[in-house]
Amino acid sequence: MTKITTGLENLITAPPAWMSKNRLGLLSNPASIDSRYRHASQLIHRHFPDQLTALFSPQHGFFGEKQDNMVESADMVDAKLKIPIFSLYGKTRVPTAQMLDHIDVLIVDLMDVGTRVYTFTSTLSYCLEACARLNKRVVVLDRPNPINGIQVEGNCLSMALSSFVGRYPIPMRHGLTMGEYASYINQSFNINCPLEVIPMEGWNRRMYFQHTGLAWVPPSPNLPTPVSAIVYPGQVIWEGTNISEGRGTTLPFEQFGAPFINIDKVLSFMGGQHIPGGILRPVAFEPTSNKWAGQTCNGFCIHVTDPYQFRPYTTSLKLLSAIIYHHKNQFQWKQPPYEYEWKKCPFDMIVGNDTIRQQLENGKDIDSIQKKWEPGLTEYQSITQKFHLYQ
Repeated sequence: MTKITTGLENLITAPPAWMSKNRLGLLSNPASIDSRYRHASQLIHRHFPDQLTALFSPQHGFFGEKQDNMVESADMVDAKLKIPIFSLYGKTRVPTAQMLDHIDVLIVDLMDVGTRVYTFTSTLSYCLEACARLNKRVVVLDRPNPINGIQVEGNCLSMALSSFVGRYPIPMRHGLTMGEYASYINQSFNINCPLEVIPMEGWNRRMYFQHTGLAWVPPSPNLPTPVSAIVYPGQVIWEGTNISEGRGTTLPFEQFGAPFINIDKVLSFMGGQHIPGGILRPVAFEPTSNKWAGQTCNGFCIHVTDPYQFRPYTTSLKLLSAIIYHHKNQFQWKQPPYEYEWKKCPFDMIVGNDTIRQQLENGKDIDSIQKKWEPGLTEYQSITQKFHLYQ
């Protein structure tokens, strides 16, 4: 197995000479570790003595302790380093000038999960914009896209639905690393922040996370395994419905369901248990929190048998179509608020489109819906290819 060296490790091994006299900030979370499980804050503090002057945290908190959406974390002081930790998912999601007064350079070491709605990329974009206004440099320490960099999927977001779960016209599964994403939006959307990406070594675009040999530390509480990240670009759509996405169970996003689901009818609609690259295993589960807490839900666990054949977004949309068809009277769309939007339909925000919901309600075939978004997907791939750092 090829050894993967992350951007964090490459920064520590060969730091840019200009960094030696700057005050440093670090945006990170528990997954920001090296191959010996040492956290980025410890390493940067050790290798840049007295230069690390502020920490920043994304959604779910600096310690990854906050479970759900719109559960905010507060500013605090790091107990060991005695420096402030500023929450970028609390009173504000945009770093303020007062926060950035503490630093000259913001280092970003976050693992994205390759999905448009995962909010770390939105936090990154706000940091780029804020640092551009104040002429502060951003350094992104690159990490693998855990669901590979060759497969993209889904419709590109309509800018009318731009929100914290998607700010740019990109597909649900975007196929970029965090460093590539930063370069793409910084240039293509005229952010023009002084930006440097410290790339990985040894990673190639075909790799899923399980091919990297790196340790999986959940980037957020409800993505406990690499498999949960593989299904997430599709299974996240349940957040916009009254179907449990498995929060409050040991298999979030891998399993989903509701008390009213008729398993046999859904399987009949899907043509059986076998789906491209996976199997639908009927399950019953009882969430301890979130939707349907304390009630038995009928549904499915998705087992991915061939990740290269599996299409999470298309698969979950087909499952949603089956549930709507057979359970019109019990199925419901989630009502606002959702991720700090009080008017927009949460499902529309998640899929980045305001017609897909109506097409599903009208029983339109998913394959025909998909054909409509393919030209935009092709154009996106053509544009982003020049930002690829890895073959």
